[in-house]
Amino acid sequence: MAQVQKNKLPTILLMLLFTVIVVIFLIPLALLFVSSLRPGSDIMRYGLNFSIDWANANVNNYRLLFSGQNAYPNWYLNSLIVTAIQVVLALFLSACVGYAFAMYEFKGKNAIFTCVLLVMMVPQEVIILPLYRMITKMGFVDNFVGIFLPYIVIPMLIFFFRQYLVGIPRDFLDAARVDGYSEYGIFLKIMIPLMKPSFAAMGIYEGMQSWNSFLWPMIVMRSNNKMTLPVGLQSLMSPYGNNYDILIAGACFAIIPILILFACFQKYFVEGMTAGGVKG
Repeated sequence: MAQVQKNKLPTILLMLLFTVIVVIFLIPLALLFVSSLRPGSDIMRYGLNFSIDWANANVNNYRLLFSGQNAYPNWYLNSLIVTAIQVVLALFLSACVGYAFAMYEFKGKNAIFTCVLLVMMVPQEVIILPLYRMITKMGFVDNFVGIFLPYIVIPMLIFFFRQYLVGIPRDFLDAARVDGYSEYGIFLKIMIPLMKPSFAAMGIYEGMQSWNSFLWPMIVMRSNNKMTLPVGLQSLMSPYGNNYDILIAGACFAIIPILILFACFQKYFVEGMTAGGVKG
């Protein structure tokens, strides 16, 4: 009996550690939600804290978001559109490239893949100016295409899909060719169903990256009604006044799509991340 309790001790300690970590990460979210129920004047006067008069707590800040007095609904819809398009294109095109690296042999394959790895090490800020010049010449400034076009093929996703696919036996390809599938048919009908865990893991990753993207959309977009959500919320902060009530409520409401995305695909997330990290 004592031996059994001794064996359970590490598990209990680990669970306590994870519980503490979860609480630490949830505290800012709880603080954000509580503050969103307070009037903007209280936030300006007392700052963000858990001290709140629940008798005066209300959801007026959330009503203001969609009252038509600001462009928040447009910003929200713009972010949904841009994120959906970017995630779908980035997953599909990056998976195609990763599939080619993993399953085919061609001249210069290793050199090209090395270039992909080198591009992963380049910070976004380094290529902002060349990207902006390219988008300007193409006429996509103040256009949704200008936001997601440079990021529809992502080195990080290419690397991940390549690592995942290396662990899949090539016997699937040989069997499909014997059955008369074309190379495109093999990828679309055989490989993509096998890649569901990797798509789920990278879908969460890329969805978060696109939804939270701030610097590049801020540079590309000009019109207020075309801004994405992070850029629009930042515009509420100005030298002439800070709309903290709308800002905090808007930030709180902006978390919902990411929570839904993770809830839908979380059962594949660990499997996909583990497989992509150890195979190869």
